[in-house]
Amino acid sequence: MTEILSSYVAGTWHTPGSADGARPVRDAGTGELLHSVSSAGVDFAAVADHARTTGIAELQKLTFHQRGVILKKLATYLMERTKDYHEISFTTGTTKRDAFVDIEGGIGTLFTYSGVARRQMPNSTVHLDGGVERLSKNGTFVGRHILTSRQGLALQINAFNFPVWGMLEKFGPMFVAGVPVVVKPATDTAHLTHAVVADMIESGLLPAGAIQLVTGDVTPLFDHLAEQDAIAFTGSANTARTLSALDCVTQRGTRFFAEADSLNFSLLGPDAAPGTEEFDLFVSGVVAEMTVKAGQKCTAIRRTFVPEAHAEAVGEAIIAKLSTQGVGDPREKSTRLGPVVSDKQRTDVLDAVDQIIAGGAHLLTGGREESDHLAAEHGGAYVAATVLQADDAWADAVHDIEAFGPVTSIIAYSDTEEAVRLAARGRGSLVGSVVTHDREFATEFVRKIAPWHGRVLVLDRDDAEESTGHGSPLPNLIHGGPGRAGGGEEMGGLRGITHFMQRTAIQASPDMLTAIGGEWVNGSERRLGDHPFTKSLADLRVGDTLDSEWREVTLDDIEHFANFTGDTFYAHMNEEAAAANPFFPGRVAHGYLIVSFAAGLFVQPDPGPVLANYGLEGLNFITPVSPGDKLKVTLTAKRITPRETDEYGEVRWDAQVVNQNDEPVANYDVLTLVAKEY
Repeated sequence: MTEILSSYVAGTWHTPGSADGARPVRDAGTGELLHSVSSAGVDFAAVADHARTTGIAELQKLTFHQRGVILKKLATYLMERTKDYHEISFTTGTTKRDAFVDIEGGIGTLFTYSGVARRQMPNSTVHLDGGVERLSKNGTFVGRHILTSRQGLALQINAFNFPVWGMLEKFGPMFVAGVPVVVKPATDTAHLTHAVVADMIESGLLPAGAIQLVTGDVTPLFDHLAEQDAIAFTGSANTARTLSALDCVTQRGTRFFAEADSLNFSLLGPDAAPGTEEFDLFVSGVVAEMTVKAGQKCTAIRRTFVPEAHAEAVGEAIIAKLSTQGVGDPREKSTRLGPVVSDKQRTDVLDAVDQIIAGGAHLLTGGREESDHLAAEHGGAYVAATVLQADDAWADAVHDIEAFGPVTSIIAYSDTEEAVRLAARGRGSLVGSVVTHDREFATEFVRKIAPWHGRVLVLDRDDAEESTGHGSPLPNLIHGGPGRAGGGEEMGGLRGITHFMQRTAIQASPDMLTAIGGEWVNGSERRLGDHPFTKSLADLRVGDTLDSEWREVTLDDIEHFANFTGDTFYAHMNEEAAAANPFFPGRVAHGYLIVSFAAGLFVQPDPGPVLANYGLEGLNFITPVSPGDKLKVTLTAKRITPRETDEYGEVRWDAQVVNQNDEPVANYDVLTLVAKEY
């Protein structure tokens, strides 16, 4: 019996006892039968229950920082095993170059999200979203938004083209958000996802129930999804529409996020004539997007927009460059264009090409005849690199039909206005790019097409060397797009985590809001006592406060500071000119003199647990300080964030400076590093 790929569900590996109904999977390059895929016998009620009980309980015990530390360790563990993943990846038709984007790129997202969790989030299970809103006259009733982990599972339904990256770029933010994950890989490349998930489980780093894997049909799970669950889908726009209409989504409130294939574009600016650096960059970019992953990328360039005057030159240049791209066995180092993932995919791509031609385009190179020749020569699911040219820029076929393979259509535009309208004709895309060195054109074009695209790359000679290219989503930036592209967003740094959390508005007294959010709120209790700078993290508590002595600001102080620093701005040195300024009553103290005096009022000079001051944030100067005014500072421990991997942590202090009339002079946050024990 053909091997059946197993699933990992409810804490155990499950393999169907029969191959009946299982889908066979073959090597994309050779056609050799690899295994079959089926989810027969999986108890989907148990899958949901395991995630919601064991998974949530174990995962949500951990703080954001603890989850981030696990991700870093997990990424390191997987990176040590990439050689094995590359060997498997060859069977999916992927070259070593292309697999690097999927495998190392996918693992890299875990490193990124480890950093986001540990640097942009508190060492807590509650994340504060935005500032405090004053809701009453006297400040006894305030509000703010918090983000907490939802009490459900996150189901990934992934596409075949990125079996590692597609899974990990979702897993990273889901894990940090505290949501257990069920992975449903695409059938044709599920064996590569399976290998990575098996190692994730074998590592022993993940809490029980944090991840499950279903290789095969996952449809029965939809009946068990409800209000706290989420579905994150990557794939075709048609499938996205089907999933968005599921009862669990429309009737029970399951959150649905889609990242769908779209007809992305790249546009050559009017200034980028043949012979310019931008012209060459444009051609190289189009060819790269046709050949990387054999064009099987949701971000690939399907529509190639060029000025009418350069259409012929662009076509010739693309064809010439394609002729240098080796085609064949993905295991060979010389190969730049391997096969598509399966014979079915090959049929779908060529049928789409024929439809585009029938709908108003002509073939420049590639197509069915050349593809058949390649398939006969190599024995796999090969599609020739195919360039079409639209007979009419507005022909529906080139804007509606996607050939998900090494295919692009050249479309000529007459002016900027038409270029904008053509870009929008895709009805929403994941990414668009414009290659131009003309800032005026780029500004007008990008601002007008941005509402139709999730990401826009502006490429020219200045950023080309370091640019990651048109087709590379980055974990720091959102990946998604409006309209046909699905209307969803993935990644985007912290945004990717908050997608899977619940945002809740909390209305309460300052003391209650401080307790719930874990961050001191103005108006809540302050505790006076020993100088807070003498306390280690073990002893320091949110709300611990220093109320300083007074210090008078003299005219000599102002003049000395001006001469010492070189800041002789007239408001500090010229009484008549300062008095003529509507913001000042006459000569006033420097803002940074006030901050310096405040530091002198609150700093504890002796060695102690405070290791360093590493900055201040949110500095505002409110009331001008005149010679003769007195200042006092109130310093309050606002947020305490121990580090998981160091013997110290960060403390954020609220600093409020007032004058002798109790008028606010300045406020800001002081950031320090403090030892856990001293």
